[in-house]
Amino acid sequence: MDVKIKKGRIEKEAAEAIVLSHFEGEESLLEETAAVDRALGGQIRGLIASGEFTGKLNQILMLHLRGGIPARRILLVGLGKKKEVGTEKIRQAMGSAGRSIREAGIKSFSTPLHGRGQNKISPSESAQSIVEGCLLGLYQFTAYRTEKRDEIKEVSQITLVDRTGGKIAEVAGGSRSGQILAEAVNFVRDLCNHPSNVVTPSRLAEEARTLAREFGLTCRVIEKNEAESLGMGAFLSVARGSLEPPKFIILEYRGGKKRDAPIVIVGKSVTFDSGGISIKPAEKMEQMKTDMSGGATVLGTMKALAQFRLPISVVGILPATENMPSGTAVKPGDVVRAMSGKTIEVINTDAEGRMILADALAYAARYKPSAIVDLATLTGACVVALGSHATGVMGTNPKLIERLKAAGEHCGERVWELPLWDVYHEQIKSDVADMKNVGGRGGGAITAAAFLRQFVGDTPWAHLDIAGTSWNDEARPYAPKGATGVGVRLLIQWLTEMSRGRA
Repeated sequence: MDVKIKKGRIEKEAAEAIVLSHFEGEESLLEETAAVDRALGGQIRGLIASGEFTGKLNQILMLHLRGGIPARRILLVGLGKKKEVGTEKIRQAMGSAGRSIREAGIKSFSTPLHGRGQNKISPSESAQSIVEGCLLGLYQFTAYRTEKRDEIKEVSQITLVDRTGGKIAEVAGGSRSGQILAEAVNFVRDLCNHPSNVVTPSRLAEEARTLAREFGLTCRVIEKNEAESLGMGAFLSVARGSLEPPKFIILEYRGGKKRDAPIVIVGKSVTFDSGGISIKPAEKMEQMKTDMSGGATVLGTMKALAQFRLPISVVGILPATENMPSGTAVKPGDVVRAMSGKTIEVINTDAEGRMILADALAYAARYKPSAIVDLATLTGACVVALGSHATGVMGTNPKLIERLKAAGEHCGERVWELPLWDVYHEQIKSDVADMKNVGGRGGGAITAAAFLRQFVGDTPWAHLDIAGTSWNDEARPYAPKGATGVGVRLLIQWLTEMSRGRA
């Protein structure tokens, strides 16, 4: 996507289309909208007065013009209530606007800085939200469409028009941030939308190596033999049923001082989850190609992190494998030894994510990190508890959890804390081993986190269960149907605040 910044008046733009906005319930028009309305002899005011356009959040109305201004079309988009406008509302509105423009077959458009100056929204924040919302909303996955490819519609250019020109550098900076974040999220969406015969553990390792070459990261891939020598029995137990070789992937970004303890982010990377011997129902099993969403998010976060050049050191870990049934697969009742030395009774082979994370978290502790955060499509129980609008968070450090919650509110990827009291650990006690890998139906998301807690030691740790937020069954303003890429913007916001010493 080509994103341009220029000084000018939106009513003077000779564009295929211009995007204008309005607040719900307000009689007065925003400055740019008012300028265009005057040039059109009050046409926009007339639409508002008649109730045809109200300014409700994400409402869209397209006007075809015959003179008055150089632009060929106007797209009106609602920002919702004026007192409630913020960066998330702008992202949503521009995601909706971008999709409508594409559906109309328009390849480029111009837009002023929506929401600028309202509720302390800076030019940079407005620009970032516009670009972020547009690029996220315009995402489409077409890699496997072979018929009628010439009918696929795309928007190739967005121009941000700043009426004052005094903040062009600030606007450009915000625009760049929005583009980096959106492209990182869309990179994750691509990985998750590809089928599992394409995105295998080996493919994830290739993607990590490519990122390392392109962005100056350090990449290491631990193969099966080395994992065995390291004692990664929990990770390898999940891989036993598959012909695909497991890959334990490590990416390092060193932007902080040498003496600074790094932050480690860990992502569940099961490239296909059949459930193993405890096989899943056939319905919607095809979506289990996205069980590597946590690992893909780690890759996307490292990509964005390197582009932002944040002064902080971060290690990304992806324990990558398939979970398949076969004559060599781990069985219910088997006992395996994790890298930490703890023994685990396998009650359900479909509780495999916590098994691979057990060894990944133990490996992460070797870095003596300042914090560990893991992301995983871990439990259906979290989907039942929170639905698809919030990621579940649990952990050992209240301050870390509050930082993640604040970052989620800022970027629009909300997280909600579930309790992790000691009493939940009673549910994962085993009669034959140190622990078992499931704790029964009650509190399933929490007992899964209680299991993971056994492998982080004293390091501040937070677990993000993204089972409900990593996939959309229906499109949303800037998140189309399918993989959402959730977690990248959340982690980058949190890491940015950490690097500034504000978190």
